Amino acid sequence: MSSLPFHETLDLSLCGKLGRVHRICRQAVTQAVEPLGFTQPRWTAMMHIHHLGEGCTQHQLACSLDIEMPSLTRTMKQLEENNVIERRIDKQDKRCRKIYFTEHGQAQLAQLKMRISEVKALLYHGLSDDELNAIAHALVKLENNAQQCCDNISENGSTSE
Repeated sequence: MSSLPFHETLDLSLCGKLGRVHRICRQAVTQAVEPLGFTQPRWTAMMHIHHLGEGCTQHQLACSLDIEMPSLTRTMKQLEENNVIERRIDKQDKRCRKIYFTEHGQAQLAQLKMRISEVKALLYHGLSDDELNAIAHALVKLENNAQQCCDNISENGSTSE
């Protein structure tokens, strides 16, 4: 009788468990930032703009968020109406709109980052830096492997390299 590795004993597959943890963590952040007036699409868009850097395009943001442009356009319109962002037409490519935080948006981003930091402290409770680093390294490897798998399937219809 062979002993199964721990990851094989999870009630969901390892990737399924990762998805569940992601949804619960996202829900915790959404609940924490709701009093600041942020919905999940708005705060995630703001954080992705922050990480991509101001001046990113709507297309880059849509790819980063892994959503379709119509869904993003609605969120961008709401953020613009709330004076959080402004969209500027790219001087080199008139079809392209770049995204920048307004002064009010910078203040909102600071509040958002502070609240997310508070939630992360709660989520990471009881985990050492070594454990968090090990998880982070493993997730990067898993993501790279998943992307490679997708690329292989797209290129030749097979998971083999």
